Amino acid sequence: MAENTSEVIVGGMVLAVAAGFLIYVGQATGFSGQSNTYPLHASFRSAEGISVGTDVRLAGVKIGSVTGLTLNPKTYRADTTVDVPLGIEIPDDSAITVASEGLLGGNFIEIVPGASLTAFEPGAEIEDTQGAVSLVSLLMKFVTGNNQ
Repeated sequence: MAENTSEVIVGGMVLAVAAGFLIYVGQATGFSGQSNTYPLHASFRSAEGISVGTDVRLAGVKIGSVTGLTLNPKTYRADTTVDVPLGIEIPDDSAITVASEGLLGGNFIEIVPGASLTAFEPGAEIEDTQGAVSLVSLLMKFVTGNNQ
């Protein structure tokens, strides 16, 4: 009888640890019933180096991530969806750019806030965009002297 009790206690502890692990994984990956973010959309000429999961930064601080990236077959632009936390209101005259961490660093999305007193509504599109700048093409222009 004592063996059964200890097996039940150990089994219960294993189930509790497994449930705690699943809750942790759900929170870490953002897989929960309620969302604490809202989407914003942008269309880039070039989204080179950007993929789903890429950081979205404001003033150098990560505030969100890219949640969608598709090619628009009509405009041939990269339609991007980013998630921003509910507590951060982005002015509706803000710009969004594909920025680089440096020569060897990766790319990320940077939101450059504007001065408007009104904020983007959830699901709004940021019109002022700047796509990725290709370092190779810049170097080729510099080497060849072609400034066009």
